[in-house]
Amino acid sequence: QVQLVESGGGLVQAGASLRLSCTASGRAFSMYAMGWFRQAPGKEREFVASIRWSGGNTYYADSLEGRFTISRDYAKNTVYLQMNSLKPEDTAVYYCAAVLYGSPRSYSDYARDLTYDYWGQGTQVTVSS
Repeated sequence: QVQLVESGGGLVQAGASLRLSCTASGRAFSMYAMGWFRQAPGKEREFVASIRWSGGNTYYADSLEGRFTISRDYAKNTVYLQMNSLKPEDTAVYYCAAVLYGSPRSYSDYARDLTYDYWGQGTQVTVSS
């Protein structure tokens, strides 16, 4: 099993930046990929970004317009989500997720929440206008 703990959420004004962190423990050495999803009130959970653990290939939701960057620290078993130029519509609970048992190959694989085997508890990001 893998345990995921997110941190870094908070309340910021539009235009500000935040960096989310997610640290994995347990069988983290077996992870194939880690990703970030978000869920706004009254909306379905949506894909934000993902990174292949070995190799570092990254995948992003088109709607982000290049404002977010996902990265990983292999030694710390930690994935980061740097969020710049935040907008009120970025307000959501952000979830970290890990792939342990599969091997996603396409963008659609990485963007599908069913691809991920483990999930964190979520961290709230609120962007005020």
